[in-house]
Order: sequence, then C-alpha cells, then structure tokens
Amino acid sequence: MIRIRLLSLVTGMTALALVTATPAEAQFGGIVYDPTNYAQNVLTATRSLQQINNQITQIQNQAQSLINQARNLANLPTNVLAPIQQDIDRTRQLIGQAQQIAYKVENIDQVFRQRYPSGSLAGTSNGALVGNAQTRWTDALAAYQDTLRIGATATGNIDGTRNQMGTLVTASQSATGALQAAQAGNQLIALETRQLADLTALVAAQSRAQSIESARAASDEAQGREQTRRFLTPGSGYSAQSVALFHD
Repeated sequence: MIRIRLLSLVTGMTALALVTATPAEAQFGGIVYDPTNYAQNVLTATRSLQQINNQITQIQNQAQSLINQARNLANLPTNVLAPIQQDIDRTRQLIGQAQQIAYKVENIDQVFRQRYPSGSLAGTSNGALVGNAQTRWTDALAAYQDTLRIGATATGNIDGTRNQMGTLVTASQSATGALQAAQAGNQLIALETRQLADLTALVAAQSRAQSIESARAASDEAQGREQTRRFLTPGSGYSAQSVALFHD
C-alpha cells in the first residue's frame, strides 16, 4: 500500500512538472532551474521505483513458491501402517495354524495319498478303512472350525477398519501439500489391501472346507462300496451259522 501511494505521488509530481514545464529557463539566486530536465529526472525516478516494485513482487512470488514447495514436501503426521500389518499378520498366523490339512501342495498330496486314495481299496485292511474314515471326518470338522476362526478374525477387523479409515480420510482432507495427500492415499490403499487379504483368506478357508467335505463324501462312498463287496463276497464275507440258544 505504501509503495502504491509513493508511486502515485511521484507520478502526480511528474505530470505536474510536465504541465508546468516551459522551454524557458529561470534563474533564482544563481541557480538555474530547467523544468524539462526536472521532468526527465522525475520520470527516471518513477521508472526506477516501478522496477523496484516489480523486483519486490518477484521476490514475494519466489518466497510463496518456496513455502508451497515446503508444504508439498511435508510428511503426513498420521501413520496407520503398523496396525494394518498387525491385522494381516494375525490372518497369516491363522492360515499357518490350519489343522489336519495345511495350505501346502506337498501336504495336500501326501494326505490324499494316505486318507483319500483314488484307486482300488481291495488291498486295504478293514482296520485301515475304519481308521481312514475316522480321520477324514476329523479333517472335515477341523476345516470348518478353521473357517469359523478366520471369519471371526475378519469380522473383528471391521471396527479397526472403520477407525483407521476415518483417521486417514481426516488426514487427507487436512493435508497441506501434495506429499501428505499422496501418503494418505497410499495408506488408504494399504487398508483396502488388508480388507482384500481378509476376504481372500475367508474365501480360501471356505473353499478348503467344502473341498475336504466333498473329498470325504467321495472317499466314504468308495469305502462303502468296498465294504459292501467284501460283505457279499462268498467265502470272505458273512456266512450264516446255527446258534443254540438253549441247551437240553
């Protein structure tokens, strides 16, 4: 405001000098006054002042640019990555603690060769048939329990998800620079990734339980056919015998 007033004053003086200037020269007490020269000096001063004003404006713009750059480089003070990772680790631990049949290809292949054979059961003893049937029932029961545990964990994470999402959205809306906004967005993506991990684990557990139950049903059916065959096979199955209930 001061620069504008000073510039207006100098400009007014310049205009007045140009209006009153005459080609003639006046002499006062031995001092020669040249109005034209005076007007030129005032114009020169005005231009210099305008240049100074331009330089000041340029410096202010540069300072504001530096302030904006500093804001864009400021880190987001909010960080919810640690609790997100803890939730994911809990789900991973449940997957690693899967009962009976683990989430590993080699373990699945080994278990199926032992308890869910696809070939003939003719060479398997009756005791082995009964034992495998009992173990298969245990496999199915454990798989359903694992599914419930993972489902309970995913459901328990909902409250944490709500709180973390609210914190990140608030931080994103109050971000002072591009970096803070980007960091808030990245953490929101991490939160979504955790939700997808819970959903993936739950779907995998449900699929595992259904697959084990289907395999158990197929194996029990095959075992039932084998036991029926043995029962009906002459010489090796059941043979009627006379039994005396009373003695003379």
